[in-house]
Amino acid sequence: MNRDTIIGFILIAAILIGYSIWMTPSKEEMTERQRKIDSVNMVRQQQMVLDSIRIAAEASRLLNETTEEEFRISGDTSSAIEFEELRDKFGVFGSSAVGNDSLIKVENGLITLSFSTKGGFVTDAVLANYRSYDTSPLQLFDPETASFDLSFFAQNRIINTRNFYFKPFLDGKPLKSAIRPVAENDSVVFSMRLHADLPDGSPDESRYIEYEYTIRGGEYMLGFNLNLVGLDKIVALNTNFLSIDFGIDQLQHEKSIDQFNGSTIYFKHLMDDVDYLSETKDDEESVKTRLKWISFKERFFTVSLIAGNYFENAVLTTTTKTDTRHPKYLKSLHSSIDLPFNLDASQTIPMSLYFGPNSFKELKAYDLELERQIPLGWGFFLLAWINIYIVIPVFNFLGSYGWNYGIVILVLTILLKIILFPIAFKTYHSSAKMRVLKPEIDEISAKFPKPEDAMKKQQAVMQLYKRAGANPMSGCIPMLLQMPILIAMFRFFPSSIELRQQPFLWADDLSSYDSVMSLPFSIPFYGDHVSLFTLLMTISTIFYTYLNNQMMGAQATQLPGMKTMMYIMPVMFLGLFNNYASGLSYYYLLANVITFGQIFIFRYAINEDKLRAQIEINKKKPVKKSGFQKRLEEAAKKRGYKP
Repeated sequence: MNRDTIIGFILIAAILIGYSIWMTPSKEEMTERQRKIDSVNMVRQQQMVLDSIRIAAEASRLLNETTEEEFRISGDTSSAIEFEELRDKFGVFGSSAVGNDSLIKVENGLITLSFSTKGGFVTDAVLANYRSYDTSPLQLFDPETASFDLSFFAQNRIINTRNFYFKPFLDGKPLKSAIRPVAENDSVVFSMRLHADLPDGSPDESRYIEYEYTIRGGEYMLGFNLNLVGLDKIVALNTNFLSIDFGIDQLQHEKSIDQFNGSTIYFKHLMDDVDYLSETKDDEESVKTRLKWISFKERFFTVSLIAGNYFENAVLTTTTKTDTRHPKYLKSLHSSIDLPFNLDASQTIPMSLYFGPNSFKELKAYDLELERQIPLGWGFFLLAWINIYIVIPVFNFLGSYGWNYGIVILVLTILLKIILFPIAFKTYHSSAKMRVLKPEIDEISAKFPKPEDAMKKQQAVMQLYKRAGANPMSGCIPMLLQMPILIAMFRFFPSSIELRQQPFLWADDLSSYDSVMSLPFSIPFYGDHVSLFTLLMTISTIFYTYLNNQMMGAQATQLPGMKTMMYIMPVMFLGLFNNYASGLSYYYLLANVITFGQIFIFRYAINEDKLRAQIEINKKKPVKKSGFQKRLEEAAKKRGYKP
């Protein structure tokens, strides 16, 4: 082992030791971290034991046997005993454990929200401007299973707000009647309060938990403040966070379930990118970093909980139940979130809620990266740029004229083909050169028929290309330049809510498949119906493949296996696109048809006889060597090799 190697090992060891020392947390950091861990474990263990055994079992009996009025009016001994039992089980919130569950509805022109007095949160959200595939009102989630629970440790017990009855307030005053619809450019501040008890069981106006909602006319986003007043003497002294359990059962709103735009949970790291759980299978993830928002996303709609500051961390879960009773059940999404908390006498934790469509323009306006839930090809910047800066603006501009979206797609396809016209012309011109050179390439193949002469054959062919001024790769490169646009379209059309339930010709929904015939059986990888746009797209793609092979000339014959694969691929895509958005199949069909027209124009525009004459002239010109080739030859000469 020489000296340099020893020095290298010493430096590496020094770096590793220094890094480990630098990354080792201080005693204060270790103490704080352990305190948080102990607090988390204590709350969750108490949650599992007390909440599942004592609260769920014993409180349910009391809730069925007594009413809130009995504690307020009756003064007999039995009521007093039951009140003491509730105080023993629920602490200072005991009297709020009984009551009548009622709904308060609020409309703002775009959405109708239902708030339940039991739990104080939204139990139903219906969008006014959208319908489910069966024309029924579009409910974002199942009201029977929607849950929102704020929990914390107080007086040696777990407090779960979902078990208590809140009182509704409007603009800070007790709500006496229904809330009027919120008009455009107007707003209303509606809240639900859970009061602590005075010693006699009456509500203590100075101590309460409040869910404060600010609902604005014509907006899908509403303000959601968690106001904690006078709880500093109730909550355990070592409490550093509150826990939020938020979950819904999503309902199916589309005719088909898109495997590339499935239901899942998206979440935004506070200082990092947007991430998500699996869309195709049940998944769970424990996020240990701070989060900005968490979204329960389906294909075209989303329910988002957004932190004014941040969420400490979260456990996110997606599951598919087998025993659900709702006929439209899709998937269950759940989040367990830690909310930072301090023991101030009064504090407000700001948040927001979004109940609405996955519209790029709508979500982008909030500047929270909520639009990253729309799969526009974020994994590769070029795909996202094409969709954001070209496709979406043009698509929205054309749609603003009120045209049918089938016409919008047609115009968009024509515009894209005009932009790509120079690339297409370059591709055809290159293939024309290959066809002109094909007889000479065949002569070279006949000259070197043996397999062991393959290298000589390849060298002779490349020398011919060089003398003729032709580049076999010049036809491939333009095609590669078009690939990002083709893939960007593949991501855009199935994700565009503008196409949702938009009819065109025989298709009743351009965002779903266009079935023209139902089959009495299901074909694996194909389905139980025939989508006409997909069938026409496949036929046109096979025809285009045939024309392309004819144009490629010698290149096509050199790779017979690839030639066969090019015919197999359209048939394979037939199974994929049969259940996919018909708008995408329609776009690819239009692209193929326009390409056919371009091919015939190019055939008349490019005279192959003149091209052959130009190639003969190029052959007579001296071949210029590149600087790289000259340097290679000079290096070979120095080694005694004669080029």
